[in-house]
Amino acid sequence: MENPNTKNLTGIKRVFPILGHQKVDYKKEMTAGLTTFLTMAYIIAVNPNILSETGMNAGALVTATCLAAAVGCLVMGLVADLPFALASGMGLNAFFAYTVVLKGGVSWEVALSAVFIEGIIFLILTLFKVREAVVNSIPTNMKHAVTGGIGIFIALIGFKGCGLVVANEATLISLGKVNLTVVIAAIGLFIISVLDKKGVKGSILVGIIISSLLAWGYALFDPKTAADLGIFLPSGVFKFESIAPVAGKIDFSYITNPKTIGNFIVIVCTFLFVDFFDTVGVLVGVASKANMLDEKGNVPNVGRALLADSIGTTVGAVLGVSTVTTYVESSTGVLAGGRTGYTALTTGALFLIAMFFSPIFIAMPACATAPALIYVGYLMLSAIKEIDIHNITEGIPSFITITTMALTYSIGDGLTLGILSYVILNLVYNIFAPKEEREHVSWIMIILSLIFIVKLYFM
Repeated sequence: MENPNTKNLTGIKRVFPILGHQKVDYKKEMTAGLTTFLTMAYIIAVNPNILSETGMNAGALVTATCLAAAVGCLVMGLVADLPFALASGMGLNAFFAYTVVLKGGVSWEVALSAVFIEGIIFLILTLFKVREAVVNSIPTNMKHAVTGGIGIFIALIGFKGCGLVVANEATLISLGKVNLTVVIAAIGLFIISVLDKKGVKGSILVGIIISSLLAWGYALFDPKTAADLGIFLPSGVFKFESIAPVAGKIDFSYITNPKTIGNFIVIVCTFLFVDFFDTVGVLVGVASKANMLDEKGNVPNVGRALLADSIGTTVGAVLGVSTVTTYVESSTGVLAGGRTGYTALTTGALFLIAMFFSPIFIAMPACATAPALIYVGYLMLSAIKEIDIHNITEGIPSFITITTMALTYSIGDGLTLGILSYVILNLVYNIFAPKEEREHVSWIMIILSLIFIVKLYFM
């Protein structure tokens, strides 16, 4: 069923257009919601696994991840009436943990405040309808490059997590020992790939579960060796973890300190930029697959969808998790027949149920979640096929963005170098090129590049 036009609704139905449907196939919508959940439930294990590297409580992160996803899905379903699901974004959680906190030396409390402010800015931009103007100012090739670069970065984290890639003083990184964790990760990746090729729903989750069972099975026979490899048996099945250790821990001290406010602004801008275009790309891509775009090629209720994203991010920061964004896995539910907000509501309800099984998700080892990271990285890398690599002034900045995200082990640094190279290369080219051949460089890109120059100078 198509979404009702909010312009034709009145009263409470205008606020909650999901109530404006005359007929709804609830069975199909709930099935679609379950399908979406199965394809993105891996985030319940992966997000705490990544964010806990910063010192955050893993059990609390399971609950916070589920709650933030549920809030985002609730707003998306009720207010936007779209079948899209939200949760803590892959790539954004890696930037939060590995770049901002571990590499940048920023506390996770300060990082949460950056996410919170990003969500507020996102909310303001959405309410004043300026996001579309900003989106149009950023070159399409750069958007695809950011997605592809994050894909390689996420995959590298997966390879590192299972021990296939290790640090090396002589070569920076090198091949690690092919031990049990590498074998388990390889099996999980093989399972995900085959199941996805066969069109099986929830292939990523199945890969994580089988990999976890293999790891736990080994821990039963040789707990000491397993512990040395970072594999531990679950402490139980049912348990509700309090979010108190991570909720409400926002720290704004970086804003009041003149020495750190510049770096804080760069962190916020990076969160905003990545979330900015990731969400738009997913909304347009999934809606296009479902033939939901209107006659002008726009996503229905797109403003409300962006509102759900911004609210999810803001609430998620208060709960204690990184940026919440719309998931591309929503396409599986859409392809299963989901067309209304009831699909999103179903997915959100399943996230609420899942948070009562925290011991299971906490005990899932890095070698079990690594296959998901590697495979999601592969899926995100597919965006590079859309890049016009033959256009030098577009292709070189895209190439720099993609490669330096992994080589610097920083999404933010890769983004910084990509935008700077784009602006400088195009401005210099425009000096010598005939007027009709000059490349347009938006003022927004120039402003971003100036901010990044300041960042590099003071870093």
